[in-house]
Amino acid sequence: MPHVIVKIYTGQTEQQKARIAEEVTKAVMGATGHKDAAVSVSIEDVQPEEWVEAVYRPDILSKPDTLYKKPGYNPL
Repeated sequence: MPHVIVKIYTGQTEQQKARIAEEVTKAVMGATGHKDAAVSVSIEDVQPEEWVEAVYRPDILSKPDTLYKKPGYNPL
């Protein structure tokens, strides 16, 4: 039962979020073989000025063993 959490800057429309969820679901289904009903996707809005402390440090820097796609930026 894959559950994917997408953290993104605030400002995306509901249509954009729905498209993100749709595309992520397709990718997870293709990579794992799970059916649509098994996949869930949540999208969390993060203020740009809070990104480093809310996402970058706890989810990227602190969890290198679970990070399969590293970002090409370093805000520090």
